[in-house]
Amino acid sequence: MSSSKTPKTPSRQRSKSLRAPLTPSLLAGMNSLSIAAGSPSKAADYTNPFVSRPTSPFKRSNTNKDMTAELKRQGSMGVLRKGTIEASMELRGDYVPSPIKPRSKSLTVSKRETVRDRFINDRDDMNPLATLINHNIQSASPGHTARLAEATGVPYGQRILRFTQPPPAPEPDKTMALQRELVKPLHARPGAVTTSTGGQINKTRKIATTPERVLDAPGMVDDYYLNLVAFSSLNVVAVALSETTYMWNAKTGDVVQLGSCPEGTYVSSVDWSADGSFLGVGLGTGAVELWDTETHTRLRTMSGHQGQVAVLSWNGHVLSSGCGDGSIWHHDVRVARHKVQELLGHTGEVCGMKWRPDGELLASGGNDNVVNVWDARIGEVAVQKLADAKMTRRNHTAAVKAIGWAPWDSHILASGGGTSDANIHVWSVTTGARLQTVKTPAQVTSIIWSPHKKELLSTHGYPTNSLMIHAYPSMSVVAEIRDAHDSRVLYSAMAPAGDVVVTGAGDENLKFWRIWEVPPKKEKKHRSNPLTSDSILTLR
Repeated sequence: MSSSKTPKTPSRQRSKSLRAPLTPSLLAGMNSLSIAAGSPSKAADYTNPFVSRPTSPFKRSNTNKDMTAELKRQGSMGVLRKGTIEASMELRGDYVPSPIKPRSKSLTVSKRETVRDRFINDRDDMNPLATLINHNIQSASPGHTARLAEATGVPYGQRILRFTQPPPAPEPDKTMALQRELVKPLHARPGAVTTSTGGQINKTRKIATTPERVLDAPGMVDDYYLNLVAFSSLNVVAVALSETTYMWNAKTGDVVQLGSCPEGTYVSSVDWSADGSFLGVGLGTGAVELWDTETHTRLRTMSGHQGQVAVLSWNGHVLSSGCGDGSIWHHDVRVARHKVQELLGHTGEVCGMKWRPDGELLASGGNDNVVNVWDARIGEVAVQKLADAKMTRRNHTAAVKAIGWAPWDSHILASGGGTSDANIHVWSVTTGARLQTVKTPAQVTSIIWSPHKKELLSTHGYPTNSLMIHAYPSMSVVAEIRDAHDSRVLYSAMAPAGDVVVTGAGDENLKFWRIWEVPPKKEKKHRSNPLTSDSILTLR
């Protein structure tokens, strides 16, 4: 039998140990390492990723004491086994992490200080103020706080700026309230350019703020309800001065005394006929006189009114008169029985009246704050039959003297109220609707529409005594001539050309203002006959 040798177990070659210095961080980590001995745990669910697997039982055979001692021994010797990961690592030095600097508030403050404030250049000076603002009132002495509250008279714990009592009520004095209302326009003027003559004009419009001519009119009555100035189609001005009527020719400048009224009365109204040949004169006794201006003779006197005739208006051969008792009479100057119709639509004195240029409608205003529009179809109407107004409006709150028809639109009528109203209303007589309204700074005494532009002129009394030009339909102020007279502007009339307006006032002056310009006439181009034209060469 051959003897079989038992194979030798290959000898394990001990790896050569390399000595290397240990870093303090590695030594500290190894010294803090400890393995707790324990018995094998029971079977556990290893599918749960959050449950750690137990260590090998073979590694647990060593006690905690022996393992710790062995590690300490190897750590002191600095032994690294060949072939392990530790041996392949190049130890250059211990890694010392940079210390994390805590975020300090001083850094933030320094950055803020580098940015300049928009209103405070240096915030360092504000630190004491900030300390006072952030001062806790609870830390203050209660006695000191009480003394401060008592000295200043401010209740402790309440607001300083507050209303302790309601504002005083306005004074119930009606006189003072009226004075404030009258003075208010002096402080609130329309926005425009103020001139040295007390006028306001638009920059885009050149209007003379001084009159072209001034005539002395001694004895002119200062009465809001009268109508004492009229302009004829022949460019002649009629003006009533107390008991006498005068005529002034604008072309020649001649002044003629037409006549005087009976003793004990006065002239209350004047108006020209359409052709400028006759002048109607109303008297304070209620009579109406008819004068021939060419022969300077009184043709007839038509009586019947019970009060003064404050306004007259012509329509062909019919002269209408407004009386102080509120009645309106139509006089046919051709017949002996002159009264052909009576209109009763006012309870106060009729002080404004105007026929429409086509003669179909008559507008009237009275001291009862009413505006009436009457139909002109008279026909064969008996004296006893009274006509009804076609349109009646009661929007004004004062006497209505200013009445004006638009010459370029026969359906538009404007009316102006007195002191307590001072409004200009524009009406449509077709529908009865109020188209426009404008508040003026003073009583409206007259309204004149321009035949060349869509504008109207209004004259005013106290406190402005002005002339105002309004654009239609915006009713914006185109120009204003303040203090046109030394007294309230009560009377006005327009020249037949439509460019000059004459105004009269209680200061006994007549002033002529050039408000509009007459547009140049367009020449009609005549077509020349080619057969008779001079440009054709004659054939020889």
